[in-house]
Amino acid sequence: MDDVTIKARISITRVVFLLSLTATVLALGVVVLISGHVREKSVHDLARDEARQTSTLVFETLYAAMRKGWSKDEINDVISRLQNALPDLSIHVIRGRPVIEQFGEIGNDAALVSIDPMLREVFATGKETLLPSPTGIRYLYPLTVKEECLACHTAAKVGDINGVIDIVYPVHALKVSLDYVLNTVLAYFFAILLLLSVALYFKLKIFVAKPITNMVGLMQEIILHTDLSRRVETNGIISEVADLSDYFNKLLRTVEEYQHRLEDLSIRDPLTRLYNRRKFDEFLDHEIDRTERHGHPFCLAQIDLDDFKNINDTFGHPIGDLVLKELASVLHREVRRTDVVARVGADEFAVLLPETTMEEGIAAAEKLRQAVADCQLGLPVGGVRITASIGLVSYPDNADDAQKLAIAADVAIYKAKRSGKNQVGVIGEGEDSTVAIFSQGEMVRSALAEGRLVPFFQPIVAAEDGAIAAYEVLARVVDGDQAVCAGDFIESAEELGLAGEIDAAVFDGALAAMAAGRLGDAKIFVNLSAKSLTDRERMMAIPARLRAAGVSPSRVVLEITEREALPHFGDIVAMINELRSTGLGFALDDFGSGFSSFLYLKYITVDYVKIEGSFIRHVVTDERDRIMVEHIHSMARRFGMTTIAEFVEDEATMVLLRKMGINLCQGFHIAVPKPIDRL
Repeated sequence: MDDVTIKARISITRVVFLLSLTATVLALGVVVLISGHVREKSVHDLARDEARQTSTLVFETLYAAMRKGWSKDEINDVISRLQNALPDLSIHVIRGRPVIEQFGEIGNDAALVSIDPMLREVFATGKETLLPSPTGIRYLYPLTVKEECLACHTAAKVGDINGVIDIVYPVHALKVSLDYVLNTVLAYFFAILLLLSVALYFKLKIFVAKPITNMVGLMQEIILHTDLSRRVETNGIISEVADLSDYFNKLLRTVEEYQHRLEDLSIRDPLTRLYNRRKFDEFLDHEIDRTERHGHPFCLAQIDLDDFKNINDTFGHPIGDLVLKELASVLHREVRRTDVVARVGADEFAVLLPETTMEEGIAAAEKLRQAVADCQLGLPVGGVRITASIGLVSYPDNADDAQKLAIAADVAIYKAKRSGKNQVGVIGEGEDSTVAIFSQGEMVRSALAEGRLVPFFQPIVAAEDGAIAAYEVLARVVDGDQAVCAGDFIESAEELGLAGEIDAAVFDGALAAMAAGRLGDAKIFVNLSAKSLTDRERMMAIPARLRAAGVSPSRVVLEITEREALPHFGDIVAMINELRSTGLGFALDDFGSGFSSFLYLKYITVDYVKIEGSFIRHVVTDERDRIMVEHIHSMARRFGMTTIAEFVEDEATMVLLRKMGINLCQGFHIAVPKPIDRL
């Protein structure tokens, strides 16, 4: 279960059931309300008609008696007889004012009118009135004076109300028959409604709920078994449900197609259709396991195209892609069916040769090299020929795991390249140092990729008072709590062409520290490799980078050594002069270590001279070293340069250098190199 709270859910079958039940209850409620209203309306209408007919009958009977001149007693007797004849009716005759004045009251007519507002209203308006009650209906029928009435009622005039017939009409007899009809209708209606609800429930369950439930079950099976080949049956009658099933199946087919494509892309190179590096590494691990179990050796051939960059630069990358595809076809055609061919880099391929000895592997690699060299690739721009350098290694002779085997293959290719390219290189006896170079190079590559190659800072202090004047920036590979010094890997990195990347990483880190104000106003001394010094475009861009970061070029000193300067002496002298004009400083590092060091002071204008540390280390105990240091300092001072003593490792050396007049000092006695967060 996820941490997210799952809300209570209800099945679609239950929803359909509840909807059907709710519809039935609501329908019954509406029917009951409507039937009650209809019943009451019908009862009232029927009762009014009955009461009107009865009142008319009573009036006509009384009118006939009155025309004969009957007395009050005779009229009362007629009313009594009517009530006896209709025992369920209550009949009263109330005389109006004109009749009372002329013939007198019957009972207490005036008192009844005074206390009964409905009687007063009928006498006042002359309109009949119907008043429903739970047991019956009271009907008040006004006796309006007509022309024929004036013969007896001389005190009245046409339109007067001579009296009111008050009838209370019971409705129980009427209700019995009406309730029977209505209840019968309701019973049939309820039965039909119930049947419709049940039918609706089962229809929805079969044609809606069941297909959706099946779809949900299929989804669960797909998730559980990761089987995208399953499909929902699309035989639903309801078009929306059928469409839902159909589109769900189409979605499954689309996802299945994408899954196959993704699986293919995850193991194959999209350009050449060969296996990619990830899949090749799986094959390599599997073959190592097989070798461990059965003792069969195997070979790995690493193939690197010679000067492939020239093809891309000359003809363009589309033509380069065609070359790679053609080359993949050649390799695939020349290997055995059990061999594995993969594209493991931009222009790098690898071939795994299972159950192959070193002698058999050399023959196979030579066959591949010759096939590549003999193949003229037909391209839109014409025929193109390429060659390849192949590094061949054997397991377990050259390595005992996959990583070391890959490094050994790089060493073999390196050997083939240095031997003139278009060759098969193998690792012979006594070449462990070359393997070590590549191992260290792999460490540096990983550190660069993971951001673990960082600058450390060693203070350079004034010999006079110990104030920090600058920091020398040193490259370190950080591995957990350990820091690997540059001296342990810099030669291997230079051999493998990684020196420029190291310079860039160190310089970027130092520049960030200066821009953030972590070094105060101190200068930084940065070592440069030959690769960086000969990259004129990169060197000339340094002042602009510094200004963009808000750092003055005068706070940066670039260190060069005799080894870096000598091969390109003329170009470097001109470049130093240009960069010094922008404010950058320069220092001659390890001064005195080479025979040409003193000659450089004549031709190269620098700001600092860093005295070789081997002279400083024994300056207290060795008079010859002391003479050399004094001589270098004197000459540098006359040229207007500042001297820096390296490898100051004790207080006695510091005191002596101060007496000599050395300007700046650095060494473990002063401080060890530290990362920026520990300064």
